[in-house]
Amino acid sequence: MVGTAFKKKLAVGLAALVLATPGATSADTLADALVGAYNTSGLLEQNRALLRAADEDVAAAYSALRPVVDWTARINRTFGNSASANSGFRTVGSSNTSATYELSIQLTLLDFGRTRLAIDSAKESVLAAREGLVTVEQNVLLRAVEGFMGVRSATETVALRQNNVRLITQELRAANDRFEVGEVTRTDVALAEAQLAGARSALASAQGTLAQAQEEYAAVVGRRPATLVPPRAIPEIPASLEQAKALAVRNHPDMKQAQREVTVAELNIQRAKAEFNPTVTLNGSYGVTENFQSEAQTYGGSVGVTATSRLYQGGRRSALLRQAQARRDAARSNLHVVQVGLQQAAGNAWAFLQSTRAARDASARQIRAATVAFNGVREEAKLGARTTLDVLNAEQDLLDARATLITATTDEYVAAYTLLYAAGLLTAEHLNLGVQQYDPSAYYNLVKDAPHVSQQGKSLDRVLKALGKN
Repeated sequence: MVGTAFKKKLAVGLAALVLATPGATSADTLADALVGAYNTSGLLEQNRALLRAADEDVAAAYSALRPVVDWTARINRTFGNSASANSGFRTVGSSNTSATYELSIQLTLLDFGRTRLAIDSAKESVLAAREGLVTVEQNVLLRAVEGFMGVRSATETVALRQNNVRLITQELRAANDRFEVGEVTRTDVALAEAQLAGARSALASAQGTLAQAQEEYAAVVGRRPATLVPPRAIPEIPASLEQAKALAVRNHPDMKQAQREVTVAELNIQRAKAEFNPTVTLNGSYGVTENFQSEAQTYGGSVGVTATSRLYQGGRRSALLRQAQARRDAARSNLHVVQVGLQQAAGNAWAFLQSTRAARDASARQIRAATVAFNGVREEAKLGARTTLDVLNAEQDLLDARATLITATTDEYVAAYTLLYAAGLLTAEHLNLGVQQYDPSAYYNLVKDAPHVSQQGKSLDRVLKALGKN
């Protein structure tokens, strides 16, 4: 573990840096960052809107089961010439104006399942879109984890670099003092000056990295970072590589979405086959025609059943059927590709986690040894048994070990959450975040039956108003 003295210095440096950061007025935990990302993500809002658009496909498909009612209004004015055969003269400019009002209705009685298949296909597409939304949610939350840990790592690195500059400044001052009394040469002083310049350069680079990490945090979470409280523990993860892969194949939204897409492709094949069958419709109309010249009105209507079937379309229906079958084959192949990819991602995340844990433990041991070595070399240098270069090299070794520990600790947390992502568990629900979770079924349940003007339609208006979309 890191030495007690170093911990105190690091804590002081971190506190000073945070107090100097504009807008840093409170402490944020990783959970706070995840909540902020979930509540402010424009990407999530975009895909929720796309899901609502997919919900409307179900309503549009369902509307084909209902009658189509049209009204028509026409005004006609006819012109013509009239002549008298007996009198031998001609009258020009006779005309007549009439108006017709008609109401017509058409209802599909039988289409051999085409409409029902279209509804089922739209429903499966909605379920696939919901899984896609979960994938986007996972991406947003993983980016928030990376942003949070990125700021933490960059902040600790800046504090480490600041402490290093202070230590080398002290070494340079000591080298100058020893040079004044003739204990060391000008070379030792130059070495300390070069090391100090390098330390200042590294500090400037670390500060630039911190500024970039803060911008990333603000973009993801929706606000600039305050004091970031270190996570208390690694989240609960799968116990083994085999369990991680099994969870990935069973739970990941990409896998569920691919399965839904196969079902959609199968339904589209049945729809393409149903296009070869006839359609039976009920047609009715009722209208009135009013003649303005004679002031006569004529009423009339009709009702009938029509069966239609297209005998020839140049091979279009056969082509569409083959196209649907090819897309089904592609969806099945994609299912295999997704499965292999998820297993690989889970394996990579597991390996990454194990390597970061090993690196963290090794870095802790390295820090303990490097601290002992640095203290010993510095004391020996005071006695003239070591040179300034030896002290600077020992200090650099200790600095590298501490920097490696910071990186390894950050990577361990990111790797753990990446493993949750690969297993399909990096969701607001699984993490039990304190947010109002988006319910994709609320909007769907209101529109699936294609409401128009009804109590259900008024409920839909209230939902849209609550979403700020109306």
